[in-house]
Amino acid sequence: MSLDAVLARIDETLPDALDRLFGLLRIPSISTDPAFGGDCARAADWLVADLRDLGFEAAARPTAGHPMVVAHGGEGGPHLLFYGHYDVQPVDPLNLWHRDPFDPVIEDTAKGKVIRARGASDDKGQLMTFIEACRAWKAVHGTLPCRLTMLLEGEEESGSPSLVPFLKGNAGELSADLALICDTGLFDSARPAITTMLRGLAKVELTLRAASRDLHSGMYGGLARNPIHVLTRILGRLHDDEGRVQVPGFYDDVDELPEAIRAQWQSLAFDHQSFLGDVGLSLPAGEAGRTPLEMIWSRPTAEVNGIWGGYTGAGFKTVLPAEAHAKVSFRLVSRQDPDKVLTAFRGWIEAQLPGDCELIWTEPEGSPASVMEIANPAFEAARIALGDEWGRPAAFVGAGGSIPIAGYFKSILGMDAMLVGFGKDDDQIHSPNEKYDLASFHHGIRSWARILDRIAS
Repeated sequence: MSLDAVLARIDETLPDALDRLFGLLRIPSISTDPAFGGDCARAADWLVADLRDLGFEAAARPTAGHPMVVAHGGEGGPHLLFYGHYDVQPVDPLNLWHRDPFDPVIEDTAKGKVIRARGASDDKGQLMTFIEACRAWKAVHGTLPCRLTMLLEGEEESGSPSLVPFLKGNAGELSADLALICDTGLFDSARPAITTMLRGLAKVELTLRAASRDLHSGMYGGLARNPIHVLTRILGRLHDDEGRVQVPGFYDDVDELPEAIRAQWQSLAFDHQSFLGDVGLSLPAGEAGRTPLEMIWSRPTAEVNGIWGGYTGAGFKTVLPAEAHAKVSFRLVSRQDPDKVLTAFRGWIEAQLPGDCELIWTEPEGSPASVMEIANPAFEAARIALGDEWGRPAAFVGAGGSIPIAGYFKSILGMDAMLVGFGKDDDQIHSPNEKYDLASFHHGIRSWARILDRIAS
């Protein structure tokens, strides 16, 4: 009955919750642009005031960049750390927006009502689902459901430069039994999901240099080494005809997908033809013998993200370039180590270099994959709670992209993270006319109330 009262409170006060969300959405907290530094601080202060109203001890903590909002409240039960970010992406190109990006509104669309504003889905609307669930719980019970710590970041959209130092410097204060992250989405716009696998990332820019200067192709062509030829030939060998990466040892630390998870993914009936069709493609590439979901969630990749050299302007300049350049990245899974992968990749390239060629390695960086321990009872409790709210069984899913914060919680704070979000693929995050489905916002608040009830009981 107590949960029913909390859910009823959420339903009754939804207009108030929207008013509060709109207040936060009106603050142009664009973290990457120094001109909006004051607005980022204002958004942090707004959240501090809101959390204090709920009984949290909250403060905007200074960093070398934008503030971290840290709050503590509740007692008993498991200690949960909730993470979200209050900063947003730039709004350019502004002329493609239908209205002021920081003047939020509810719009009717062919797919239902949506909240339209920058940050509506990524991530202000998402983080407010959790705060509003706590608000309803406190209104009904007079207390929070368990011991809670909030960590709300202001630099996620600009690379999180202050995050790792802040986590290391405050590890004792921020460590908890489990981290909760609300910055993901539904599986197919209606089915709830808990992300339990996140691919890591390793990336590097490389330059292959031959002659000391660009050469006249009439004078030197056929005699001098062309670095574009060399680089493209090497990168063309990165995969075999079966789609497997040819860097030695690349798959040494890649674990096979557990059969139970493989079967669950198969039950999702992922429509890869529609997925590819949306971007004008039709045929799956990648490793032979792997399902589409395996390839984007649990298998590693090697991709050439950019390649250039010589003259690329209008007209023609018949030169042999002195240099060729490429940006290469690897999505990592399981136990793959970014440094180990990049070292092996460099050795693989150097072993194929002909004479008169030099490899220059620029700014390698990376982060490992994250695999959550779903044997933790909290994951099953959350899966049941989400199914109760959405009327469809929640799925344990992977994510093709990387969310480094989940890995940092594991490596720095020593705890797993549960990623639950209510965004949709067409929310247009980072793009003009970003939106957040109104029903997703409402169900998201109710979902967190159900999750907290099951985890804390």
